[in-house]
Amino acid sequence: MKYYIIAGEASGDLHGSNLIKELLKLDRQATIRCWGGDMMQSMGADLVKHYKELAFMGFTEVAKNLGTILRNLKYCKTDIASYQPDVIILIDYPGFNLRIARWAKQLSFKVIYYISPQVWAWKESRVLTISKTVDKMIVILPFEKDFYKRWNYPVDYVGHPLVEVIENFKKTFTFTAGSTADKPNKIVALLPGSRKQEILKKLPIMLELSSLFPDFHFIVAQAPGQEDSFYATLLKDYKNVSAVKNETYQLLMKADAALVTSGTATLETALFDVPEVVCYKSSTISYWIAKRLIKVKYISLLNLIMDEEVVKDLIQDALTVENLQKELNLLIYDAGRKVQLQQDYADLRKLLSEGGDASSNAARGIMEFLTH
Repeated sequence: MKYYIIAGEASGDLHGSNLIKELLKLDRQATIRCWGGDMMQSMGADLVKHYKELAFMGFTEVAKNLGTILRNLKYCKTDIASYQPDVIILIDYPGFNLRIARWAKQLSFKVIYYISPQVWAWKESRVLTISKTVDKMIVILPFEKDFYKRWNYPVDYVGHPLVEVIENFKKTFTFTAGSTADKPNKIVALLPGSRKQEILKKLPIMLELSSLFPDFHFIVAQAPGQEDSFYATLLKDYKNVSAVKNETYQLLMKADAALVTSGTATLETALFDVPEVVCYKSSTISYWIAKRLIKVKYISLLNLIMDEEVVKDLIQDALTVENLQKELNLLIYDAGRKVQLQQDYADLRKLLSEGGDASSNAARGIMEFLTH
């Protein structure tokens, strides 16, 4: 069969690559064309456009780049029409993918959504669009099944793909010469995100903190879609700071604590049992628009899933060097805090594992849908 898969972010590239691996086990004759990144391409997909050309964060950034986004939509539709896939698989990235879904439905393409847009956070009315344009929704967060049930829209919960990814990594991981293992033993990991706009908002604040913890080495996990020179400019004035590329998981294996931008990275950090502070900051206009529209209690996925403040969310004006210093001190030196976090992380892992191997479950669900 012919598959067309669209992911617009680094996390989508990761999950898309594991889905492709499982699809190829079930469909040896599969040909796959994708929008995504290096990981999806490495699994054998024909990469049409890299996510680093697609990632615009926040309302104002989207408005500034509207022309580029519209051109990308037009190009994507033309490419799909030319390729004529048996199914289009959309991975998160709702602003783009829901537009593709509406168009694809009109042309009678089969549409599957893997990893739901965060319609439970804002724009719940999008569920109506999804129910009319998406033939099958596959979700990875446990509370999403109940959310969609309230809208009378059946979905498949398959578990979270990160659980299997990280457990497999831990089983096969060994430190190599020249890697993060050669760094000092006391490490604070900095995960400032994958988009240039969000990195520029958060990383400078994280870096300022490094001078207040001279006994620790701060290591930035570079986003694969960004150039080394971009980080070198930001890091050049800080003595106890360095960066790694394509070694985020190795870094989390070694880290004593982490400062993490909101999103998938909060779950990855927790699944590596690393104490963390969640950091979020956007443009003032984007933040105030989001504040009026978003209905959830927490900014981090980890807290949302657990339905309590397991880790500290520092949002917008609260994301200061002083607040980061206070929270990092607790993570490093408060033994009781560490014990509680480890228990909470264990509960999170159990909750996300209930569905089993998510990528395999999703691939089987897709094949069953296509062959029946």
